[in-house]
Amino acid sequence: MTGPPRYEIKGFLETSFLDWPGQVAAVIFLARCNFRCPFCHNHGLVLNPGDYPTMPWPEIKARLTKFRGWVDGVVFSGGEPTLTPGLEALILEIKNMGFKVKLDTNGSRPEVLKRLLKTEVLDHVAMDVKATLDETSYAQAAGRPGFQTAIMESLELLRSNRIPYTLRTTVVPGLHSEEDILELAEQLAWAPEWKLQNFNPENALDPDFRRLEPMDPDLFAEMTLKAMRRFGQAA
Repeated sequence: MTGPPRYEIKGFLETSFLDWPGQVAAVIFLARCNFRCPFCHNHGLVLNPGDYPTMPWPEIKARLTKFRGWVDGVVFSGGEPTLTPGLEALILEIKNMGFKVKLDTNGSRPEVLKRLLKTEVLDHVAMDVKATLDETSYAQAAGRPGFQTAIMESLELLRSNRIPYTLRTTVVPGLHSEEDILELAEQLAWAPEWKLQNFNPENALDPDFRRLEPMDPDLFAEMTLKAMRRFGQAA
């Protein structure tokens, strides 16, 4: 006789106003990732998940129960949540508690995303788009090659589905030029929402990236404005 599944939950944030704009959300952090983005700031969950204690799901479930009527939904982040065995069952438990669910993903496992979309257990998806949609640029930003087909499939799944979704890109000096971001604006112009965020060097996975300066805030704002104009015009 087997017991309940042991999910690799490595962190739990009871309340967040940032991880799901417009919603009061709790955040569950799951272990492991198949990317090695040099600018990743959660790399402890990627490289050494065993260094973090696994939080018992019954304990988190009990805490979530107390938040009914206050918390709107639960965000799955990581790491890369789609690598977690039993993710769909965990999402269903949360849905049955009355919470909405948002998935943060790198889009590398379209087969999992497709199944979750088909069963309609998600209320929102946020997918990180690491670079312009060519093999070389994407491999450099993701830290590993060979994911281009999967990324394109996940983008098409979101494009052809009715679920609300957001695409996100972190702008990293040395990985992205302004021309790259403007090109990406055209490539993603079909999406309803695309957000840019400035790179934060603190605790980056690659020590060399910890010494990088992020874009000047004024220059970043100017570039973002140009990109959003291109994004809207190309739609």
